[in-house]
Amino acid sequence: MPVNQKHPIEGVLFDWDGTLLDSFDADSSAYLAMFREMGIPWGLDELARHYSPNWYNVYRAAKLPRVRWDAANLAWRKQYAEHEPKLVAGARRVLARVRHHHRLGLVTSGDRDRVTSQLRYFRLTRLFASRVCGDDTSRKKPHPAPLRLALKQMRLDPGACVYVGDSSQDLEMARRAGVRAIAVLGRFPTEKGLRAARPEFLLDSITELPGILDHLRRA
Repeated sequence: MPVNQKHPIEGVLFDWDGTLLDSFDADSSAYLAMFREMGIPWGLDELARHYSPNWYNVYRAAKLPRVRWDAANLAWRKQYAEHEPKLVAGARRVLARVRHHHRLGLVTSGDRDRVTSQLRYFRLTRLFASRVCGDDTSRKKPHPAPLRLALKQMRLDPGACVYVGDSSQDLEMARRAGVRAIAVLGRFPTEKGLRAARPEFLLDSITELPGILDHLRRA
């Protein structure tokens, strides 16, 4: 679906992990602990080469049998719970500023229980008009289904929205849904894929987003 660049921007939808939540330490530690428990001889280098927001793609790359995926999920969650992720620096201020001009949505691969708990902890739940999590659609990123569901819930036209994420899968999902894509460099090993995907805007920090949105409003 072609992106209609003549619409004023009404909605700004975000990825969660790596874009608004600095979860790299918790996420990578959870993966390494899970690999050990599953008997997979992987470290950070292997995780970096095969990292995907869809953790089942990581399992496939590691040749983990499907019958062990539920056990891997439990091992990952157990270790993740030992950490306390923080918001990306400046994320709260950015959200507060952006919501003055735009409706906000969240589209993440994270499971609903975890993301809901984190949003409540950071007192961000009410900021988002829609919150679509990884278990809300049968098809995952980069399929456009999760983003389309959020747009339907928000009653917004794709051409009047942007999606902000930190992986090439985020960008592909946005484009397939007809939504403009903005990429943010983060701590996850996704920079190479982001640059190769050639986003409309590539930000070094989420704090640059309000300026970009101001530019789009004036364009």
